[in-house]
Amino acid sequence: QLQASGGGLVQAGGSLRLSCEASIRTFRWYDMGWFRQAPGKEREFVAGVSRDAVTYYAASVKGRFTISRNNAKTTAYLQMNSLERGDTAVYYCAADRSGTYDSAQSYNYWGRGTLVTVSS
Repeated sequence: QLQASGGGLVQAGGSLRLSCEASIRTFRWYDMGWFRQAPGKEREFVAGVSRDAVTYYAASVKGRFTISRNNAKTTAYLQMNSLERGDTAVYYCAADRSGTYDSAQSYNYWGRGTLVTVSS
């Protein structure tokens, strides 16, 4: 029900825009989140946007990443600027939050990830 796209290979300092298209009729009522998982590491929160468009960011990406949503297109976005090698990971989008915004366990729907690789 969630399809993430937009990943790829980018040089450090570059930008990428991830999209998460949801085939959920009630998309506008769902909080959305982006998480990422680097090799050998646990999945971590990146950014979230509530149904009221309130946004939340991990400290490591604040000021560089921007999360947004378009309810008419049932799509959430993650604009990533000033990418660093440490941003290399598989990025996942999630929907329907029922707990804290930065916990993966809070979200009931997950899409397949999209790989972001940042080279030096």
